[in-house]
Amino acid sequence: MSGAMKTATANANRGAKFLRSAGTMTAARFGAALIALIGVHGWAAADPFPSRAVKITVPFSAAAGPTVFLHVLADKLAKPWGQHVVIDPKPGASGFLAIRAVKGAASDGHELLAMSNAHATINPSLHKTLPYDPQQDFVPVAMLYYTPYFLAVSATGPYQTIPALIVDARAHPDKVTYGSSFVGSPPHLGSEMFAHLTQTRMTHVPFTDQAQLYVALARGDLSWALSTVGTALPFMQSGQVKLMASAAKERLKNMPDIPTVEEAGGPRQFDVNSWIALFAPQRTPPDVVQRLNRDITTVLVDSDIQKRLTLFGFEPFPASPAEIADLIRTETVKYGDMVRQAGIAMQ
Repeated sequence: MSGAMKTATANANRGAKFLRSAGTMTAARFGAALIALIGVHGWAAADPFPSRAVKITVPFSAAAGPTVFLHVLADKLAKPWGQHVVIDPKPGASGFLAIRAVKGAASDGHELLAMSNAHATINPSLHKTLPYDPQQDFVPVAMLYYTPYFLAVSATGPYQTIPALIVDARAHPDKVTYGSSFVGSPPHLGSEMFAHLTQTRMTHVPFTDQAQLYVALARGDLSWALSTVGTALPFMQSGQVKLMASAAKERLKNMPDIPTVEEAGGPRQFDVNSWIALFAPQRTPPDVVQRLNRDITTVLVDSDIQKRLTLFGFEPFPASPAEIADLIRTETVKYGDMVRQAGIAMQ
């Protein structure tokens, strides 16, 4: 008898013995024993990843820079995976709507969540209670990019220099307004820090839809905002919005004509940035997480993706799941200190 036939006969004998003993088992014990037998002898195998469409839920509006970029990334990932990759924007509620939707999803890699440092490292210090724990409910999958912010104003508005903005804010407390996509976002926290460092009082105006924020900024209904190039780009191209300065410690290589906030007359070493990473529900198998990280990191070096990153003002930021986890732990402490220093009220 061949080795394969001997194995098949042995498995059949085990199965027969199992079925004979099943008559004396309760239904619960029978089910548990069957699952154990299948697991031990390999009678059933898990579907390879991905076995169906992959959905990436995004806590931003459809017009926001991260969402637009993820559509580009999804098209690139669909080819090697042989599956559709769907982008599902769920803006609002400080990102809670999107996060809740994925927190309870199946832990098999087919449901992913895009989170920024706002959701993963700022919210824990900003909110007394959260409907999620970034480090316990999710596992990092892949870092997508890092992006600096710019101080943006209406191209025809009254504030064409940072000193003019500061002087008016000091002369008229609470008159000057700034916008952000949600409470606790890096632009919100960074703008509060700007007011703190310039000893001014300004009014925060949160927006659920970032497109509406830039419409208000272009019309002059909003005084200023911290913006990424990717989100402000259509309004910059139409001449409605102007980037006065970059909230970075040094001028950016791909935008050398734009001064830093410090160079433009603002606070020293004013630095506000954001990053976007993909996460999966906790208990997603490590081999699936590693497969996702490898495939996504590979796609990010695609020449077309690199061009899009440059166009949006994003910087590549490759990192392993372990490195992302370390970054989250470090930044949670850092932003906790910033929230307390800026005096932002806990929500």
